[in-house]
Amino acid sequence: MTPLIDVIFLLLLFFMLTSTFSTFGEIELSNATAGADATGAPAERVFVQLGAERLVLNGTPVTLDELTTQVETGQVLVSLDADTSSQRLVDLLVRLRGRDGLTVTVLE
Repeated sequence: MTPLIDVIFLLLLFFMLTSTFSTFGEIELSNATAGADATGAPAERVFVQLGAERLVLNGTPVTLDELTTQVETGQVLVSLDADTSSQRLVDLLVRLRGRDGLTVTVLE
């Protein structure tokens, strides 16, 4: 009985070490820097303030769905409140990614 238990533990260890439990996706971020070159900057810029419970587009409160329909091209500048969680930021970035002509910059 003891050798059977040893074999079961070895198989369990093998499968635990060779399996992948989660996959990680990458989200590309670009930080705003002081004195950055302004050549090639998009003509249309929108300013988004992101908080734990609020989302403001150019001074107007909006929902996440409204934001994705209103912003098509240009540059999105995202300012984070102190209470913003990283999951809230990731939700916003996932909604805005993959659009041609749209760049997202997270301000520090």
